[in-house]
Amino acid sequence: MADGTNAFDVKLRCATLHDAERIHALVHLHRDELVPRPMGNIVENIDRFLVAELDGELAGCAAYQIWPEIGDPLKATVELQSVAVRAPYRRRGIGRLLVKGVMERVAPFRAKELMVLTLTPEFFASIGFREIPKTHIMHKLYAGCINCTKHANPFTCPERAMMLELG
Repeated sequence: MADGTNAFDVKLRCATLHDAERIHALVHLHRDELVPRPMGNIVENIDRFLVAELDGELAGCAAYQIWPEIGDPLKATVELQSVAVRAPYRRRGIGRLLVKGVMERVAPFRAKELMVLTLTPEFFASIGFREIPKTHIMHKLYAGCINCTKHANPFTCPERAMMLELG
């Protein structure tokens, strides 16, 4: 990789329908750290997933969702979702590569912010994300977190809200 953190030849690419089952398995493998995604949701959103491959193996994935701001489409927020790297491939820059890949993928939309809800704030802080109060992302909490089956209330959820200014 360009930053020299990984000796492997990582291939970052847009996911295809052929990746859906492997993405589902990877997200399920990280069910304690990620919001579960049913197979149907992955298929419906396959165009929003990136995958990282090493020698044909799925090493990681990441996705995004665009959340509108009511009354002002120019203030839509992009959420980074389902960032996962298989344990044998961690600490090799693949997670960072996936996040940067999503940033490049959403750049043409010219969104102002990229947000994430995470249990690993240190990783995202190392990329430039800063922690924000969950009250700053009420549209996301209402639209997405309201259907979460892991926690009764978004404010009792241990995930930390983080934001990166895109420009």
